[in-house]
Amino acid sequence: MATRLFQRSQEAYDVMGFKRTLQPGVEKVGFSTENTLDSGFCHDGGMLGLEDKAVDGAYQLGHRWALDHVPARQAISGLRRLRRHLTDNGWKVTSFSEGERGQDWDLFVQRDDGAERMSFTWFPDREYLIAGAAAPCAYDPAWKTGDSGPAGDHETPPVLRPTQRS
Repeated sequence: MATRLFQRSQEAYDVMGFKRTLQPGVEKVGFSTENTLDSGFCHDGGMLGLEDKAVDGAYQLGHRWALDHVPARQAISGLRRLRRHLTDNGWKVTSFSEGERGQDWDLFVQRDDGAERMSFTWFPDREYLIAGAAAPCAYDPAWKTGDSGPAGDHETPPVLRPTQRS
């Protein structure tokens, strides 16, 4: 699942045309570059949704990445290009707002009835872009009763890097 999420993020990174290498980790959330994976429990919803128990061995991953110093010309053209690319490749755009009068730009997409989602927000006042990809719940075949934390909790994303597109 981590590989799948990272592939989604790398594709978006390429389409937007970024030329920097983005190492795993984060220094200051919301201000510095970021490349992180988060995991969480999956819940069954219970009978009639009244009881919400974590499913043993099931987890959900999210990949979050961010770049600072993203100028308007790159962010705007990149988000528009990405919107077209994702739509052409089976993603449903659930929201796209072009920031008017200095407002933030947002692109939210999903596929498989929302099981896979991606989001992109560019803050023009800070020239800062935050992006994320979320995957559907999956099972860890190595999970055992008594393991602490959600399965997939110790994953680290690979480096996001510019690739040569043909």
